[in-house]
Amino acid sequence: MSKKILVVDDEKLIIKGITFSLEQDGFEVDSALDGEEALNLAKGKEYDLIVLDVMLPKIDGLSVCQQIREFSVVPIIMLTAKGDDMDKILGLEYGADDYMTKPFNILELKARIKAIFRRSKYGATEGTENNQVLSSGDLKINCESRRVYVKDVEVALTAKEFDLLELFVNHSNKVYSRENLLNIVWGYDYPGDVRTVDVHVRRLREKVEPNPSEPTYIHTKWGVGYYYQHV
Repeated sequence: MSKKILVVDDEKLIIKGITFSLEQDGFEVDSALDGEEALNLAKGKEYDLIVLDVMLPKIDGLSVCQQIREFSVVPIIMLTAKGDDMDKILGLEYGADDYMTKPFNILELKARIKAIFRRSKYGATEGTENNQVLSSGDLKINCESRRVYVKDVEVALTAKEFDLLELFVNHSNKVYSRENLLNIVWGYDYPGDVRTVDVHVRRLREKVEPNPSEPTYIHTKWGVGYYYQHV
């Protein structure tokens, strides 16, 4: 069954170009020209991924992302204006999995999309059995269903948050630099900002740690990176 993607942008030519290119690769594509329409579609249909522009009429893209996160963990790639770092960081804070800066290369966008689907299917860690259930302290991670439980209560993680947690737990005590994590979780050719990793780790801690300011699981090795250790 083909993957369903929602493309949201107020420029019809951009939507037309992205839609044509994605459909050529076998994806099923819906589109929206404003934030209100995007929210209605996201609530009414099941999508495998959303490409979401920040600058939208009626409801801006950041607010759309934030509201979608109230009912869905669908992967979201934000489109931001060149040099607009605040939008990039806010997009991640509000739950986006990734971002791209306009103008962008459609081949890169498709590579990002396929990387998200590839990791969602197989996990971020080579050699992990998909039917494996990982347990550590109060955490339980089902790698096949990509569901996470804290004290037997399910917590909703985005695709990238799950990939990070799965990688950390499978390699306990191994310290990963931010650059390592960008390469492994976001893709080997990911030209991203290391702040992307920091935001995702902080969001992950807020969801799985008893006290995010004093982590039990995901620790920081100052000047080096992050590692997993249940203490």
